[in-house]
Amino acid sequence: MGQSQPGAAISQAGPPQSLPLGYWRLQYITHDATGKLHKLRGNPAVIEDSRMLFKADEIDYNEETGDVRASGHVYFQQYLKNERIWADHVDYNTDAEQGKFYDLRGEMHPAIDPRPGVLTSSSPFYFEGKWAERIEGRYTLYDGFVTNCKMPKPWWRLKGPKFLIEPEHKAVAYHTTFMVRKMPLFYAPFFYHSLEPRPRRSGFLMPNMGHSSRRGWMAGAGYFWAINRSYDATYRVQAFTQRGFTHHLDFRGKPNERSDFDAIIYAAQDSGIPDSGSPPQKYSGVSAYVVGKSDLGAGWTARGAINYVSSFRFRQEWTESYNELVGSEIHSVGFVNKNWSTFTLDGIFARLQNFQQAEIQVTDPGTNHTHYVADAVTIRKLPEAEFSSRDRQIFKNVPVWFSFQSAAGLLYRDEPIFDGSTLIDHFQTGQFMNRVNINPQVTAALHWGSIHLIPSFGFQETYYGEAQAPYQDRYRVVGTNIVRSARQFSADLILPSLARVFDKKTIFGDKLKHVIEPRATYRYVAGVGDDYNRFIRFDETDLTSNTNELEISLTNRIYAKRGDTVQEIFSWELAQKRYFDPTFGGALVPGQRNVVWSTSDLTPYAFLVEPRSSSPVVSVIRMNPIPGLGVSWSADYDHRRGEVVNSMFALDYHWSRYFVSVGHNQVHTDPALTAAANQFRWRLGLGDPNHRGWNAGVDSIYDYRKGYIQYTTAQVTYNTDCCGLSFQLHRIPRANGVENQFRIAFAVANIGTFGTLKKQDRMF
Repeated sequence: MGQSQPGAAISQAGPPQSLPLGYWRLQYITHDATGKLHKLRGNPAVIEDSRMLFKADEIDYNEETGDVRASGHVYFQQYLKNERIWADHVDYNTDAEQGKFYDLRGEMHPAIDPRPGVLTSSSPFYFEGKWAERIEGRYTLYDGFVTNCKMPKPWWRLKGPKFLIEPEHKAVAYHTTFMVRKMPLFYAPFFYHSLEPRPRRSGFLMPNMGHSSRRGWMAGAGYFWAINRSYDATYRVQAFTQRGFTHHLDFRGKPNERSDFDAIIYAAQDSGIPDSGSPPQKYSGVSAYVVGKSDLGAGWTARGAINYVSSFRFRQEWTESYNELVGSEIHSVGFVNKNWSTFTLDGIFARLQNFQQAEIQVTDPGTNHTHYVADAVTIRKLPEAEFSSRDRQIFKNVPVWFSFQSAAGLLYRDEPIFDGSTLIDHFQTGQFMNRVNINPQVTAALHWGSIHLIPSFGFQETYYGEAQAPYQDRYRVVGTNIVRSARQFSADLILPSLARVFDKKTIFGDKLKHVIEPRATYRYVAGVGDDYNRFIRFDETDLTSNTNELEISLTNRIYAKRGDTVQEIFSWELAQKRYFDPTFGGALVPGQRNVVWSTSDLTPYAFLVEPRSSSPVVSVIRMNPIPGLGVSWSADYDHRRGEVVNSMFALDYHWSRYFVSVGHNQVHTDPALTAAANQFRWRLGLGDPNHRGWNAGVDSIYDYRKGYIQYTTAQVTYNTDCCGLSFQLHRIPRANGVENQFRIAFAVANIGTFGTLKKQDRMF
């Protein structure tokens, strides 16, 4: 045993690494030794080795048995797990590292897992009790409380007769009351919380309650099942007083180190809309979203995303997402892929549903039975194989490249045709209609100084197992094999750029450079002719039509040099097409919306309702003048109408914890093309998930034409050093009105959140 001089100081910065195991350092004012028993008295007396430290007014240490009895202002520290305890008196065995502490308070530092959207704190885990026992690194605390708030006035406490605390592993409480300040919030007969860096343990989730203006009061509960190290499942159920039950299942798995998946299933048992008739209108249903990926080896990979909804009206009635509410397309796709050299091989399984509107109620004339039919276009690929090659040089030192795209698949398209509320027909192909497409191209590159010309030649051959033909005022499928043969030529002319450097320091940077880039592209396609409308539409492959066009574009760019980095802070691209064949080889049908490849690759908005020799002028502006600020504006100016017909504007600014985002979308064009729209959106606020103090934000969409706010989410959060309280108003449109939801969440730092405000719905 080592011994220090009376009154010698001992550093408390950490364990004394110079002390070997079994060697103790002592500090005292008086020392009385009887055999192996040492009685130390001091202010304070200290006994310390490389594992632990004791401080007290009086310490009795038995060198033979390892027993320590300390009393009077006792301080204990276990260095390995950084446990610190203050007590009135302690009985402890240093060999077994176990003992009892009386009238104690202590703290330990839990492992922190900083995850997005989760409140975190560096405050230690604090506990108090009448007495506690430490056995094999675990503490059993009696008649006390635990918290991770700053003392002496913690915001929350978990108070109870017994706690089991295992540092860096778990904390278990029995018959506890959760206190917020002096107010009891809820009682829990059993409470478990993992202290591991990445916790996974089966158990019940915190119950929650809430209210909806259309569904009534809600009570919810859930269970997390850690099936094994590779799989887990979370199930939640919510009961609404006016609308029935909802179920949410999240099943995750990692079958091997190269594969993982996540399946989310949501279902509603609708008891019916109040006051909607007898029987009431019910919109029960189920939705599923499954994503997964796998590395199959030998260069093969697999990816998949399955998105299924039993009915569009079910999603409109029960979804909590505004994007899902207004989005009409549901995509599912899975593929296997291999890349080598310049080649790519894909096997694709895909399904697309595009809902035109909610389900329509129809009556069967024969049975007079009423049922609902989804007004949706369904397109399926089961499967389609794609084989392609990017540009590869044919001859060394000769600027000529060869590339190709090819695909062969079994396709299906289904589309109901309504006359008002009457289902009059179905446009439907065979279940497995075959389509084969091949598109080889040869590309060259010619240069004259700063002028570059890139010509490209190719052809496209597409075989269809079926075609469509006019029938009354619509089309129907005919079982006729048809081949589309298209010959293609394009030439991309890149003219010399004009540039000027402004060697003057501004708020945008140390230097600025302005570049003007003119460009012209000529494209010619022949061979399709007026057969264009005989081809059934599945994807962009089927949009090829005859064309003879010239696209001219002019791009302005401004670059800023900031230190050693150069960043583009401004760009403005203007583009327009000149059509020398205004009817696109007879593909254009006057008086209706026409979409061909020549228009869709220029702007996402359709503009063909009649023959025209030029497109609208498309303008795209992007700005990032200073850090944190982004501005974009896309607009289509139609010189025929003399106005901007489509406009999308967005501004985003982040500074410190402030954020602002505003946008405006407007469609003002021929009603035969697209329904008119004029919407404003804004999102602004202050805060982030870990900002102490007040956080507030609002996210809203206003429809100017209809004159009301379509969607709003407003949230206020107050975070302390250890917890946070959030209130949110969620206003979302439904088919028969607007639903208001009031959500609340109480977050405990490093532990979790309970309430009705889910993490994915929080603004911060």
